[in-house]
Amino acid sequence: MIHPHTYIHPNAKLATNVKLDPFTVIHQDVEIGEGTWIGSNVTIMEGTRIGKNCRIFPGAVLGAIPQDLKFNGEKTYVEIGDNTTVREFVTINRGTVDRYKTKVGNNCLIMAYSHIGHDCVIGDNCIMSNNSQMAGHVIMGDWAIIAGVCAVHQFVHIGQHSYIAGGSLVSKDVPPYIKAVRTPLSYGGVNSVGLKRRGFTLDKINHILDIYRIIYTKNLNISQALEFIEEEFTASDERDEIITFIRESGRGVIKRYAKGSVEED
Repeated sequence: MIHPHTYIHPNAKLATNVKLDPFTVIHQDVEIGEGTWIGSNVTIMEGTRIGKNCRIFPGAVLGAIPQDLKFNGEKTYVEIGDNTTVREFVTINRGTVDRYKTKVGNNCLIMAYSHIGHDCVIGDNCIMSNNSQMAGHVIMGDWAIIAGVCAVHQFVHIGQHSYIAGGSLVSKDVPPYIKAVRTPLSYGGVNSVGLKRRGFTLDKINHILDIYRIIYTKNLNISQALEFIEEEFTASDERDEIITFIRESGRGVIKRYAKGSVEED
């Protein structure tokens, strides 16, 4: 299962049934779970942990040191969960002292030429489409999707079950369950198609839609809108997730689209 033209450092730990194609390099202190396939010309560097049944396509570089001038050689990691696919020429950098690791969850698809910077945390079942670039310290919730050729600013938080349209510049936080579209990036409604695919009932989707109508269409400021939602809406996991996300936003959440608007950062 290991081609003779592949280099594996003696202290790398490979489980059973790992398949390594030719011209791949496995550095020291690497762990790879059983059933994982590593394509040709892949470089897996120190501190990388790859789960079971993953597929790493040719040209990927996992675990390179962070592109951060403050990095001082500290022991940090890249962790990739089970059943995750990393396509051609993806780069995923190790963490820094902020989190000490960059993490990609289970059942994710990271498409070709994408970059995940240091200290990012990608949830389970996420999709990051071709040539999208993620700066350091980004958090991406479960089931979120980033379409192609997006650029995500450092420290941005992307909520679970959200969808970001292709070609977007993401400099503000994107709340859960919504579509983020247009330029500047704006609220584009609830991600109802995605929610239906994941088993959300129509009642739950309408509940989420009613919450976002208060936030984005009732001419209330954020504090007023959240207070109104807490007082008037029945408690639910979705309601509490939205409220908590917006209250804890570090960069501020995206706004409703206004024709002729200019984004101020």
